[in-house]
Amino acid sequence: MPNAHQFLNYIAMSVNVVGVVIILVGVVIVLCKYLRNLFVFKNDLIRLNEIIRFEFGSYLVFGLEFFIASDIIRTIIIPTWMMLGMLGSIVLIRTILSYFLTMEIKGKELELLKTAKEISK
Repeated sequence: MPNAHQFLNYIAMSVNVVGVVIILVGVVIVLCKYLRNLFVFKNDLIRLNEIIRFEFGSYLVFGLEFFIASDIIRTIIIPTWMMLGMLGSIVLIRTILSYFLTMEIKGKELELLKTAKEISK
């Protein structure tokens, strides 16, 4: 059974790495957009920063989903109840964080849509 455990551990680690890559790509993209806005669009920086925060939040939530998937895969290979409880706590915290980030993103999205409609009138 060690081979199956090793295989699942590699899969869980790979899924974790995908989550990290997604967040790092988001950081690079958002940082480039922020710097561009900082030097080019100085007048409307506050509104543009909100859009950037919204975009970065979506990268964070997407990366967190991969971390949660990795943790779920790891529950298959956890040998003790104590480790399973610790892993369950981590999954719970990540799920709650993901939920609240998603709620904030949806709220900002609605706010941005209202602002866009008001500007277009």
